[in-house]
Parts: sequence; structure tokens; C-alpha cells
Amino acid sequence: MTTSGEQGAPVIEARELTKRFGELTAVDRVSLEVREGECVGLLGPNGAGKTSFVRMVYGFSPVSGGTLRVFGLDVSSHARAIKARIGVVPQEDNLDPVLTVEENLRVYAGYFRLGEEEAAARAREILEFVDLAERADEQVEVLSGGLKRRLALGRGLINRPHLLLLDEPTTGLDPFARHLVWQRLRRLKEGGTTMLLTTHYMEEAAQLCDRVVILYEGRIVEQGPPGELVHRHAGKEALELGVPDPDRQRLLRAGHSLIRGQQAIGEDLVLYTDRGLELLEVLCRRAEEEGIPLRSRGLRPSNLEDVFLMLTGARLGGGDGGHDGGREGGSAWG
Repeated sequence: MTTSGEQGAPVIEARELTKRFGELTAVDRVSLEVREGECVGLLGPNGAGKTSFVRMVYGFSPVSGGTLRVFGLDVSSHARAIKARIGVVPQEDNLDPVLTVEENLRVYAGYFRLGEEEAAARAREILEFVDLAERADEQVEVLSGGLKRRLALGRGLINRPHLLLLDEPTTGLDPFARHLVWQRLRRLKEGGTTMLLTTHYMEEAAQLCDRVVILYEGRIVEQGPPGELVHRHAGKEALELGVPDPDRQRLLRAGHSLIRGQQAIGEDLVLYTDRGLELLEVLCRRAEEEGIPLRSRGLRPSNLEDVFLMLTGARLGGGDGGHDGGREGGSAWG
């Protein structure tokens, strides 16, 4: 994947962007750029500010402070012009179940004032793209979850958007259906579509994003290409040990030169290292010498969730639309 430095002009420009709900600050002086052709993922636990940030980009929620420009336009005064160039794929299923697959696309095209002929042609083009052409005349209510997600993606493309906003695009899908959606998103990115997505799937972020932005309590705590962040903070491998808390320091002293970082998660201890097997051998030998019980052990590649844990001490949870995005009522994406 390309890095943000190789992308085009800024599509989203946030400077000291702030969103308040009464005394609560959901987005706290965030400065962030998303450049043309870039795919940026927003990561964070419930209430981190992801949905609130995207609501402001889409013009659904007014800015409380700072500045936000999309396509070079101020969202406070050019919301309609901005929305015309944005496609939205919501997390929740808000398709019309009594309409057919094709009718859902053609009716939605009316919101962008596409003529009947253009809407019909665009619907057929999209159905081919999301591999639903053979389902065009079926009612939405009979579709599987995976097919509905592909239709929701297609609907978000009806206006040929320059910027695509995706809220948890594959939540609830089985692995096969998830990979099919990823394939379509990669094709869009290859075609130059700029994308901003919220996700809790670390593999999804690694597969699709040029850059991820980790939000915590309304602020950016880190950002960069996924692989670079993992290498910078967690090294190559994570060693998971079940070791009693009183014995941890005695054990860690034996391998301190091999440990890049550590994280205690309940009764488990996760150690980050570039030399996992060597560290495991050292710790097992020390545990045997000093009679320290190791209840479990496992060695795996480090990942983005490890980075998140190290930076925030919080686990990634489910979609946050009901928390930091649910204070104003309605849908941020509809």
C-alpha cells in the first residue's frame, strides 16, 4: 500500500476540531488530514469520538470548535455541496425491505437528483460491481446479511462519490462475506476513491488502510501505517504468559534485555519482543529454577490491538454509534 505522503491533495482537513455535548467533549482538538486516494481507518473503544468525528465530516453534526474543511469547503457553510460528493455506508441496516434490490438503488439515486435513465444505468453498473445483478428483482428482506452489506455498499456508490465513509462495513459478517466486501473496497481504492472507515477488526484495518488513527477519549494518541505502528510499539512478536502477579517482576528481570514492552491483562502478562523464542526459553528456564508457576504460554505475531492496548490500556469494543455518536438522536449515516 502507498503511504499518506504519496497521496494527493487533502480531502478532509481538520484543525483543532472539537465536538461538545454539554459538558462532555467527544472530540477534543483533533487535527487530521485525509488525502485524495488515501484509505484512513479510525480505531478506538466505545466513546473514543470516532462516530462524532465522522458525523461532522458528513455535516450531520455541527462543529463546536476548530475548523473542518472537506473538498476545500467549510462544512459549516457548504454542507449540501459536500454531501453531494460523499457516499455513506452505515453500520446499521437501513435498506428498504419491501423494495427490490434494484429499486433500493434507483430510489436512493433520486436523493441525488439523478434522472430515471441515469439512475437505471447506474443501478445496473453497481449491481455488477457488487455481484448482485442476478438478485436485482429480489426483495431485500430475503437477502442474507452478507448480501445486504454488499447492497449497502453499492447504494453508497450511487452518486459516484469522491469520498466514501464506512461505519463498521463488515460487522456481523462471516469471514467469507467479509473478504468479498474487502475485495470491492480494494477495487474502489485502486480506482482512486478516498475512504474513511471506522472498524474494530484489526485485520480489516491492516488489509485496507494506508494509515490508521487511534482515538482515545476524543484525542488522537497515535497514527501511521498499520505495519509501521506495530513495528514501532510492539515489535515482531507477543508472548502471552499466565503468571501470578507477585512473581512477575522476578521473572521479567531474567529477560528484560529482550522485552520491548509489556501489558498486564487481568491474570495474563503480554510481553512484546523481536526475539520471541529466545525470550520464551529464558523465562521458562528462570521459572523452573525459581519455582514460578506458568499457567499458560503462547507466542504469536504482534498486531494492531497490541498497539492499542499499549497506548490506551483499553480493549477495542463493539460499534460506538450508541455511545459517542448517539447523543443527538437519528443516524449519523442516513
